[in-house]
Amino acid sequence: MSGMKTFESICRAMARPDFYPHPVKRIQRRETHISVVFLTGDVVYKLKKPVDFGFLDYTDLQTRRRMCEVEVKLNQRLTEGVYLGVMAFGGKDDAFRMEEGGEGVEYAVRMRQLPDEASLSAMIDGDRATLDDMAMLGGRLATFYQTAARGAEVEPYGASRMIEFNCEENFRQLGAFIGDLLDKERFEFLVEASRGFLRDRRSLFERRTREGRICDGHGDLRAEHVYFLDRIEIIDCVEFSDRLRYGDSGVDLAFLHMDVERLGRPDLSLAMLRGYTEPSRDYGLYTVLDFYACYRALVKTKVSCLGAGGAADSSKRREIKALAVWYFDLAFGYAVRFARPTLYVVCGLPGSGKSAWAKRVADLFEISLFCSDEVRKNLPEYGNHSGPVAFGTGIYRPQARRRAYSRLLSAAQAELKRGRPVVLDATFSRRKWREEAVRLAEDLDATILFMECVSSKTTLLERLGRREGKSGKSDARAQHLPGLVEEFEGLDELSAERRVRIDTEAPIEENLASVLSDVYSKKRAQVERIIGRL
Repeated sequence: MSGMKTFESICRAMARPDFYPHPVKRIQRRETHISVVFLTGDVVYKLKKPVDFGFLDYTDLQTRRRMCEVEVKLNQRLTEGVYLGVMAFGGKDDAFRMEEGGEGVEYAVRMRQLPDEASLSAMIDGDRATLDDMAMLGGRLATFYQTAARGAEVEPYGASRMIEFNCEENFRQLGAFIGDLLDKERFEFLVEASRGFLRDRRSLFERRTREGRICDGHGDLRAEHVYFLDRIEIIDCVEFSDRLRYGDSGVDLAFLHMDVERLGRPDLSLAMLRGYTEPSRDYGLYTVLDFYACYRALVKTKVSCLGAGGAADSSKRREIKALAVWYFDLAFGYAVRFARPTLYVVCGLPGSGKSAWAKRVADLFEISLFCSDEVRKNLPEYGNHSGPVAFGTGIYRPQARRRAYSRLLSAAQAELKRGRPVVLDATFSRRKWREEAVRLAEDLDATILFMECVSSKTTLLERLGRREGKSGKSDARAQHLPGLVEEFEGLDELSAERRVRIDTEAPIEENLASVLSDVYSKKRAQVERIIGRL
């Protein structure tokens, strides 16, 4: 018998309850383009189709056997007692038998059957997934990536040239569907935005490699592959392609992030990401998350487009086409997020820790930082400066402060015009200065986020007291605090999506995961509102 005929005969045999060496509750057959799966109630058998798609060639029997063995080994990294081994099919014609190990005419992965209702996708659909569940999932993934294989064989897959290759391959394969199924203008924007990010932010990918974020991951991390049982079980990693499995852990996380957002629960995704970043301290994830999510959404767009062409039923074809457009629009949203520059305004009273936070944000995102203290020192008034002066005089005169803010915003304007994000570090105590920053961002189609640093008066005085008798960037001292407090106008005019409040009593690293999650959420809200008007 040929490979396909043998395969089909075995599938017919597996449709009979009496074929199995154990009791069968109910047989369900499910198919993908590369596998046929039989669910029997307690046990699942997964056979690999003898097909050749170019990126995958399973026409050889020994390849199918080896890939079954690889699948079991790889998936045991994220499961316990789920992947049970490889079964061999002996016999011929219609007289087949199944046993563990040994030689056979076909092979299948044997798995413990997991309840559908325990999958993350089903839990989200049923409104049963919680923020705590997702935080635990993030922690589980942090442990996995920390212990995943690394090294010279894996590391090249995180290089920008490999990422560029993957992106360009996507663009080429999607080309056949542009103008017919997918919008041409949006596609061109996606292509240029992705190429621009790879060109201009190459250092981000290099840093990810230096930090050891490139590993042997999952490759297909979707909500339907995550199960919440006595422990979290994550199944169905990619076994047939190292290229799809090797890479930045951020690619895996972006896929799950995108999938959970697709299911309408961005809050759950943010909880998962925070649960991951807190133990892993992978704060740089947020610098590449939208880019990778866009890439993954385009992969799903491509798969859906190809699936629509192979669907025989017209209603099924329309359903798949609609899904392709949905993923395409999702990719467009992510592209707008990473292509649109952000003006980060880190503000607050002297001694609130704003300068330390501004520097941490600028270093993390690898973007320019402009500080009012440094700008002030380049003003003519500073030439006559000789130590602390009374509030409202010298360098603290209203005219001098206006000039300082004007120069600060001009520096930000130059960066934003080039499409670059930028951080401003200044008190921004007056509403009029904040309104000028908002107008600047709106005029240049930039996102703006005020990161307000706050702490108790006792802490402010203690920190300012440490500056006495010392030189530094800031000339503010404890004597200036009453005047600064009195003139500080609350940020109440700002919408919630433009404001993040940071309690700086604790060290930066203790709050960073929470703050970055909040920053990402607020930026997302701003961009979603803009996309809604397009």
